[in-house]
Amino acid sequence: MRTQVAYLGPKGTYAEQAASAVAKLEKLSQPVFIPYSGLRSVIEHLANKDCEAAVVPIENSVEGGVTTTLDSLWTYPDLFIQRALVLPIRHALISSGSIDEISEVLSHPQALAQCSDWLRSNLPNALQLPTNSTSEAVRMVQGSKFRAAIASKEAAEINGVNNIAFPINDVPGNCTRFVLLKREESKAIPRADLASFAFSLHSNTPGALLKALRCIAELGLNMSRIESRPSKRELGEYIFFVDIDLKNKPIDIEKKLSPLLQPFCENIIYFGSYKSNQINPV
Repeated sequence: MRTQVAYLGPKGTYAEQAASAVAKLEKLSQPVFIPYSGLRSVIEHLANKDCEAAVVPIENSVEGGVTTTLDSLWTYPDLFIQRALVLPIRHALISSGSIDEISEVLSHPQALAQCSDWLRSNLPNALQLPTNSTSEAVRMVQGSKFRAAIASKEAAEINGVNNIAFPINDVPGNCTRFVLLKREESKAIPRADLASFAFSLHSNTPGALLKALRCIAELGLNMSRIESRPSKRELGEYIFFVDIDLKNKPIDIEKKLSPLLQPFCENIIYFGSYKSNQINPV
């Protein structure tokens, strides 16, 4: 049976690299990779059962959480994280012209932000234009001598455009964590590296968040990440996204933690317990 895997396209994105690597790690049956335009569209196609899986970015080491993914996980509680993959990000400046001719730079907003210092030093007068993905930016600069894209070297090769500067990301250790999403929860909890969940509080009162976090500490669990997002209902109301490190404490987070959190939380959504792998930079 073929497994349809959605990712942020077009071909040549970092998301496609991550999707291919995750499919091998998961030993997915005959994966068929389907590119979609826009990260929200990728997740919606999975939620609407148009595909069996999706690979999306959830966190970058420089720019932090990917808000579209976090908000979508809260919006679609029937989606679960099956596996995570940390992918090194090495950006290139891609154009049909020379660096002296460039007056516009196109890329995904995260990529533009990850290269902001380099752009400030080398192309201070260039207009920065956001696109849906890095590969879309490469397609948009094909044949132009005054436009450049920020993307992977692979995207340049696929689209037949020159790589005129590499690497240009400000932080050498730049990496993005991608996650494999499915509509069923992984059962491999004893072998999991991470568990992820989100919660909202009953009220925004002094000590409310501290009481919830104390529940995590009482179980001797270590948070590897905590991030807040606005609830979109009213100003000052937030949703908190948490990752728990399970490598040294392999427990069922949902079963053990939920009873402790419930008195303090209005909603709790568990995204699953899963393995995490890392690709070494080349």
